[in-house]
Amino acid sequence: MKEESAVVCEFLSYLKFERHFSIHTAKCYGADLDQFAGFLQNETNASVDHDASGSWSEHPAAAATATQSQTAVEQAIFAADTNTIRRYMAHLGQQNYSKATTARKLATLRSFYKFLVKRNYVTSNPVISIKTPKQEKKLPRFLEYEEVQRLLNAPPTTTWLGSRDRAILETLYSTGMRVSELVALNMEDVDFLGEVIHIRGKGKKERISPIGSSALQAIQHYIEFRNKRMANDSSFDGKVLFANKHGQRLSTRSVRRKMDKYLKEAGLDPNISPHTLRHSFATHMLNNGADLRSVQELLGHQSLSTTQVYTHVTTSRMKQVYDDAHPRESMPERSRF
Repeated sequence: MKEESAVVCEFLSYLKFERHFSIHTAKCYGADLDQFAGFLQNETNASVDHDASGSWSEHPAAAATATQSQTAVEQAIFAADTNTIRRYMAHLGQQNYSKATTARKLATLRSFYKFLVKRNYVTSNPVISIKTPKQEKKLPRFLEYEEVQRLLNAPPTTTWLGSRDRAILETLYSTGMRVSELVALNMEDVDFLGEVIHIRGKGKKERISPIGSSALQAIQHYIEFRNKRMANDSSFDGKVLFANKHGQRLSTRSVRRKMDKYLKEAGLDPNISPHTLRHSFATHMLNNGADLRSVQELLGHQSLSTTQVYTHVTTSRMKQVYDDAHPRESMPERSRF
């Protein structure tokens, strides 16, 4: 096993064990930092020892002894100033990265140097004065009410897998939860009496969300099938709510495949994703008078600015409805006199 940068490993461990980032997210941060180190390596003519994958993020060792070359790169990391970051941003621009990707890589550096300041590795954050590249704002796509109903009605409710899929779609739309949150649900998370559901969100943050009666009925119908199935299968995981055909917890990929199937059957755009139901939930909530702060809490957004994108959706929609209802009449020509 080749040695790794101790400070980067320490940062990745901090993300996973203190900030509770997912392993996938931590790997993305590690890949971004690996690329930054490669840039510094070229600038300082240092030679960095990488593992076979070329990434520091592949191994958990947080206290690896730095080699001489790694020490040189770490010194370059600690010595980086604002001009260093600007040169790196220019380098990324030459590589034709999109503005979104460049912004993500800059955000990684901003978090990394904030961590280094906090742990007294450096005295100041060289990224703090670097502006994030301005990006084109893409409005989230959502389904109309009629389209949602067509999708919800697509799964058959006469089989245990069909009733499960109907309950899944109903739950996604009724609560606006993420697919990752849905597959993590356990039986005990659904409170039928209180009509709420316990959700474990990003960063192990938990929230209680109301859930509609239609979704609760769909879940109850599915559970009747599920319990009969479990009674005849000793390997069935009795803890999980939404199980696959083998009685084990569903994966997010499985949910996506199921939704693709029902989109086709409902005659809807196959490019729609499960996350579109989350967008639809938020948009329909605002259209029906919910305030932005409430929608933020229901979605589990940390920042209100993340939720504000839906106000643009609803405003655009209202303008379209108004224009459809009040088509512009052709203006008479002005009199010459």
